[in-house]
Amino acid sequence: MSDLARAPRGWLLMLAIGLIALNMRGPLVAVAPVIAQLEDDLGFTPVELGFLTGIPVLCFALAAPLASLAGRKLGPEFAITLTLLGVLFGVVVRSAGGGALVMLGTVILGVAITIGNIVVPLIIRRDFTPARQGAAMGTYTAALNIGSFLTSMVSAPLAELLGWRPAIAASGLFAVAAAAVWVIAVGRRAFIPAAVPASDPGRPAGKLSSRWITAALTFGFAGQAFSYYGVTAWLPSLLADELGMAPAAAGAGSSLFQILAIVGGLGVPLAARFASTTAVGLTLGLLWLTVPLGLLLAPELWWLWSSFGGIAQGGGITLIFLAIIRLARDQASAARMSAVVQGTGYSFGAVAPTLLGYVHGVTGAWTGPLLMILCSVTAFILGTALSLRKVPKPH
Repeated sequence: MSDLARAPRGWLLMLAIGLIALNMRGPLVAVAPVIAQLEDDLGFTPVELGFLTGIPVLCFALAAPLASLAGRKLGPEFAITLTLLGVLFGVVVRSAGGGALVMLGTVILGVAITIGNIVVPLIIRRDFTPARQGAAMGTYTAALNIGSFLTSMVSAPLAELLGWRPAIAASGLFAVAAAAVWVIAVGRRAFIPAAVPASDPGRPAGKLSSRWITAALTFGFAGQAFSYYGVTAWLPSLLADELGMAPAAAGAGSSLFQILAIVGGLGVPLAARFASTTAVGLTLGLLWLTVPLGLLLAPELWWLWSSFGGIAQGGGITLIFLAIIRLARDQASAARMSAVVQGTGYSFGAVAPTLLGYVHGVTGAWTGPLLMILCSVTAFILGTALSLRKVPKPH
């Protein structure tokens, strides 16, 4: 166990993790509020715009093995430095030129963030005691959503004031701030590649994570990712069609869904202190079920279902990442497990908006897409129920 988490600078590492997390989703959502300006200025077609917004999630899926390898061969500290430099470079490239550079910058962002997706849980596993891992993971997942929310809030006003290029470039400030704190927190290790040892010296090995546990976690995360990206993409349109809500009002449902994830991310570690991880997972599953069932049966209560769903999606990703770091026997196996779970899960998340949109277009109704969300939430419940009962309690 690293001395860093127990040293006076442990709080600095927690702060660095929170700032890193701001970069893991914020720069990606910066495009959505200015999508009309990109369409007018660069002549993007609707298909190209859809591909642009889908690139990052595809990278999360396809680049996960490469990210896992980078974390193992270069070491977590250097890998995070690459993540932050990649985010900054991608943001600059994306805002500097025409359509080709926008696409290229988005790919760079997606690959860089994929490395962070894999490596941050490894740092939490190694440098925090089991009793503090939950708080660190909750901070990380809450900050993911804070970054998305802040970027979504400021991108449109900045675009009106300065234009869309400075607006989407502004998210690079997150990377600068995170890099500064990261270097202070870990020192020269931020610049020195160091391979992860095959086992954790000085700490007992955890339970061997069998293939079926990894498969169950993957199944659960696939359900989580499909549900999250599907709801994120289509909730405003559903509210506008079903309730006749104006675009701004319909967007409020999506905002609730995103911001309430902070409650889930911070609340899961606290709840896990008083209840089993299985009970916490089932509770999150029930909250997730209210989204498709509530929108099918009582769409006028959209604000309630959006709130419950937000708590569920923020808590769900926290719980699954905690399961990965507590079930893996060492750092190397944690990196491999994380790559399998995230790579497969994000593959399902990447196809969710397109598949749900296709079903809606064919049927002309939202019943089919909501039933598909119901099935994916059920997958989350089953996958987590099968795997979480093996998660050891922190001491």
